[in-house]
Amino acid sequence: MTRAGFEYVLGKHVGKAAKSCASLRDRRVSPHQLRHGCAVVMLQAIRDVLKVALWLGHADIRTTEVYLRMDPSEKLKAVEAVPPELRRGRFKAPDALIASLLSDLEAPAQSDRVRT
Repeated sequence: MTRAGFEYVLGKHVGKAAKSCASLRDRRVSPHQLRHGCAVVMLQAIRDVLKVALWLGHADIRTTEVYLRMDPSEKLKAVEAVPPELRRGRFKAPDALIASLLSDLEAPAQSDRVRT
């Protein structure tokens, strides 16, 4: 199968899946994204970066080491840890936090004045 043929078949299946999965409607899914996703899953399963590099055909192990920092479960935990009211829109720090930060900035400046 050619690259163009695979892209065509993938596009057909993504289009079909988008009918029932709204998050796919405005996304472009490429064979390269599938390759990355598969590599991350493989690395989680076998925990051997050398085997994943060999399977991907990477000439340099440093190219594959990027996947060591891409644990989707850790990213999901980080996103879920953010309170829902802070997930969208701009962050507005509470006044107490701003006052605390400003006092920390002013304290060293005052101590410098005392020394001179």
